[in-house]
Amino acid sequence: MKATNATWLLAATALAATLTAAPAMAQDGEQCQLTIEGNDQMQFNQDAMSVPASCDEVTVTLEHTGQMQASVMGHNWVLSETSDVQGVAQAGMSTGLESDYLPADDDRVLAATDVIGGGESTSVTFDTEGLAGRDLTFFCSFPGHSSLMKGTFTVEG
Repeated sequence: MKATNATWLLAATALAATLTAAPAMAQDGEQCQLTIEGNDQMQFNQDAMSVPASCDEVTVTLEHTGQMQASVMGHNWVLSETSDVQGVAQAGMSTGLESDYLPADDDRVLAATDVIGGGESTSVTFDTEGLAGRDLTFFCSFPGHSSLMKGTFTVEG
């Protein structure tokens, strides 16, 4: 009987350790997946986003909660160094919707989603290596939007 109780106690302890660790693992995964909304009033629903340095990669999902088409009030989510935001936005203005208002193969663009319209969503997954400690800004590159639709992005570490 003692062997059975010891076995049961050992199994219960192992199960408790597993159950305790499971939420922490799920939480870390959730911290590496962010969602942001854009609307027809040219606004993101947040002006700061962050992830822990333990995230090797991050997925940002953009949801357009408005109703207007991408050609009228489209939004995307673009990440770059803060010092590069204006240059990327200006360079992208002439590229058009088909290029998501971003210059092709521009190293200043660290991550970007497609431009979407009302009721649509899109996401981008990117590596966080080398991003901790950098001055980063996310913004919408649709012409004229970057002055209002922007915020800070931090890899905390």
